[in-house]
Amino acid sequence: MRLKPIAEQVVAIMGASSGIGREAALEFAQRGAKVAVSARNEFGLKSLVEEIVRAGGEAFFVVADVSDLAQLRQFCDATVARYGRLDTWVNAAANGVLAPFDRIAPEEFERVIAVTLMGQVYGAMAALPHLKQAGGGAMIHISSMEGVRSLPLQSPYSTAKHGLEGFLESLRVELRHEGLPISVTSIKPAVINTPFYNHVLTKLGVKPTGIPPYYDPRLVAQGILHTAEHPTRDYIVGDVGRIIDILQRLSPEIADFLLLQFGFIGQTTDQPKAASDRNNLFEPMEGYTQVDGDFGNYVIPSLSDWFARHPLLQWGTLAAIAGLTGLIISKSRS
Repeated sequence: MRLKPIAEQVVAIMGASSGIGREAALEFAQRGAKVAVSARNEFGLKSLVEEIVRAGGEAFFVVADVSDLAQLRQFCDATVARYGRLDTWVNAAANGVLAPFDRIAPEEFERVIAVTLMGQVYGAMAALPHLKQAGGGAMIHISSMEGVRSLPLQSPYSTAKHGLEGFLESLRVELRHEGLPISVTSIKPAVINTPFYNHVLTKLGVKPTGIPPYYDPRLVAQGILHTAEHPTRDYIVGDVGRIIDILQRLSPEIADFLLLQFGFIGQTTDQPKAASDRNNLFEPMEGYTQVDGDFGNYVIPSLSDWFARHPLLQWGTLAAIAGLTGLIISKSRS
């Protein structure tokens, strides 16, 4: 399966007003792609398109809610009407509720599923006909390491991300069975420093946080751009994410134990925040149109992400390490 160079692509990004989606749009445009962006936050979309155009890029926006299939179809149709086709679909939209399960109202749980799971399903429904018409392309869905390992206090979000992983596995095999050259990628970030924790509804009494360490949202954007050119099944962002993946495969019980120790205190700050404070669960929030969140002091680099984007060097390094290890062992025996 071959994908077009980014400079030749038409890219549509859902959930682009802030965070990962916003950074991905900026980087796609910088690399020469024609970009269509959407979200509920019109002010954020306007500022994003203005930033892209000022830098010499090409972009436009459509306000849409991912929980509404008709609005997503209108967004995809507008993209094709404007640029003639669709090559890459990126869905980064998500919301959340941080609270013990028994304090979450049914309509709150359903809303997280509607946006974070069904929004991804509806996006695929809207984009897939256009990708088929274009003769192939990439569908890139922003999942989470919570699709691998659920966290306490985030049962709606973890449920949505587990559901997304199941949906993508089914869709991927169906498209291969049909012989369609459409890449289906699940991007699984660890904890990323975006405004997500400013947006969510919290019933913890304080502003929530991810369990440190954090990673830079630009790492996720780099993964998105990489998989837009290189067909990839799963792409984990962050060294800790890869450790979690291995740990969950080896012993979910150990993961349970660690989360009992750190999963509750690790998701709270000392900044008061009431459930009645502003959040974006049902309505968009003004402001928070930036890429970065409030936890830059906890951001660390990730070595494994660099290797993920340079697989030949990764295998070369492993081979060199194996060879050096063998040489050391042989010399120690002689």
